[in-house]
Amino acid sequence: MGKDYYQILGVQRNATEEEIKKAYRKLALKYHPDRNPTNKEQSTEKFKLVAEAYEVLSDKQKREIFDQYGEEGLKGGAPPPGAGGFSGFGGGGGQGMRFQFTPSQAEDIFSQFFGPGGFSGFGNRAGGGMFSFASSGAGMEDDDDGDILRSFGGRMGGGGGMGGRGTRKPPPIKRAFNCTLEELYTGTVKKMKITKTLVDASGKSMPAEKIVTIDVKPGWKEGTKVTFEREGDDIPGQEPADIVFILKEQPHTRFVRSGNDLTYTARMSLKDALTNPVITIQTLDNRKLKITMTDVITPKTRQVIQGEGMPISKSPGQKGDLIIQFDIDFPTRLSEQQKKLIQQALP
Repeated sequence: MGKDYYQILGVQRNATEEEIKKAYRKLALKYHPDRNPTNKEQSTEKFKLVAEAYEVLSDKQKREIFDQYGEEGLKGGAPPPGAGGFSGFGGGGGQGMRFQFTPSQAEDIFSQFFGPGGFSGFGNRAGGGMFSFASSGAGMEDDDDGDILRSFGGRMGGGGGMGGRGTRKPPPIKRAFNCTLEELYTGTVKKMKITKTLVDASGKSMPAEKIVTIDVKPGWKEGTKVTFEREGDDIPGQEPADIVFILKEQPHTRFVRSGNDLTYTARMSLKDALTNPVITIQTLDNRKLKITMTDVITPKTRQVIQGEGMPISKSPGQKGDLIIQFDIDFPTRLSEQQKKLIQQALP
């Protein structure tokens, strides 16, 4: 039975290009022979196998052949999909590519990701197509590649050809992004631009830009952090910093948020406060919420409408409360006639 390259990388058969890259990075670092001096022979084989799996699954044509014919078909000369029949593995009628993977290719692929010279080039992410921006989605999910890189410790900063380039990581770069209360109520997608400096294999600096996506969930609160790992500048001697976007909630004209609750201030005349008014509130999702007051309203009256507050992000389907408080406009003066009428009407 042939190799299952998907199983080797630990990805699903419908894995995206970025998922395949991420899986390769993690496993290549884990099994690199220089990181496993006490078990070098076994780790070398696994390192080569991971690289072979990446070589196949990252190439559209090879992947299609593998999906259709498996490893045997890929290495036996199966034709590309849509190119006609397949008369046998290695037979005279095989008109397709014959995939062969050599040990030197494993190091070549590793260098494409981490720079020429193996670990001596970790600081150079621009060379060989490393600048692929694998962390293109909102980084609420932790990526343990950084921990694996840091586990090399002093070895990477020693005399093994590092040229002074270590793996020290600077503090994260913090940037704010704004959301309205409406956006935090319904959820939204924010596109943020990252501008950074890359360094190529020759040490030349170059500017680069990238648009990252933040998927804002309903109910997120001010201060929520979204991390994009290693998206800072390339700087000799250290890893690129993480970029952390911090949510800033914009003030609202009608509501004040407190946790998951919303407070609304209803302004009315004294006459309305005494005569059971109907209060109409436009909600954050543009509904008209009508509340009929059945008691006399005083400046201390508070009405609580359950389930009309902000969504609770950790409890989908649940919401906080809407709290209505009142601002009553008292008249500044009354005529004698008005005073008499009030005295007659009130006990």
